[in-house]
Amino acid sequence: MADLITVEDPDDPRLTDYTGLTDVELRRRREPAEGLFIAEGEKVIRRARDAGYAMRSMLLSAKWVDVMRDVIEEVPAPVYVVDPELAEQVTGYHVHRGALASMQRKPLPTAADLLRTARRVAVMESVNDHTNIGAIFRSAAALGMDAVLLSPDCADPLYRRSVKVSMGAVFSVPYARLDSWPGGLDSVREAGFTLLALTPDEKAKALDAVAPHRMDRVALMLGAEGEGLSRQALVAADEWVRIPMSHGVDSLNVGAAAAVAFYAVATGRPET
Repeated sequence: MADLITVEDPDDPRLTDYTGLTDVELRRRREPAEGLFIAEGEKVIRRARDAGYAMRSMLLSAKWVDVMRDVIEEVPAPVYVVDPELAEQVTGYHVHRGALASMQRKPLPTAADLLRTARRVAVMESVNDHTNIGAIFRSAAALGMDAVLLSPDCADPLYRRSVKVSMGAVFSVPYARLDSWPGGLDSVREAGFTLLALTPDEKAKALDAVAPHRMDRVALMLGAEGEGLSRQALVAADEWVRIPMSHGVDSLNVGAAAAVAFYAVATGRPET
């Protein structure tokens, strides 16, 4: 059973994993370098544990100790019990869910590893908003995508906000980073995938017309909010596809567009 340790000093060095959680640039640099990420809230902590991530420690408000008792009894990691005001001093925000855990990252698989067995893959280019990353992973998990590939400049799926928005789906969909962009797309094509670029461009074909769910292997490419896919990415694609719009709406945000497109790729519309 983990040790329950009451902490009353916000500068206690044992709480270092949790300091400055609202400093995005600091955490972006620090967390991958130190091999950790932060899981927030009971459900996310449990999903990280169930996905096989090792726990470094937990930071709990006193009232959450009983709620997390089974986890505490299973995991041989220190549990720091603090009052809400001290938690806010350490993290930089009000931890309203009352439970945080510092988890150990796993080595990422290579793109080649994932492409050997996947059939439906999402490929993200320059998606650097953590909320969008989390939403896309949640949709990928729910709608049956096999894996996600990230361009080198995409945001970290294990950043606290991404994990929270995904409700832990980042733990269930395998992902890898491509070493180069757009050159890394060559390896995707060589693995037998058709590269579909999602774009509102009027020259793109409607998703239903392309029938991606009937293709053997599909890699659906998504760009960042606003800018969309770069010209280089569009040139590298085998086909441009779009979601037909009505009522004068020109596009959806990338999270909503991903959900619609993932359904078309993984399931498709029923035959009529």
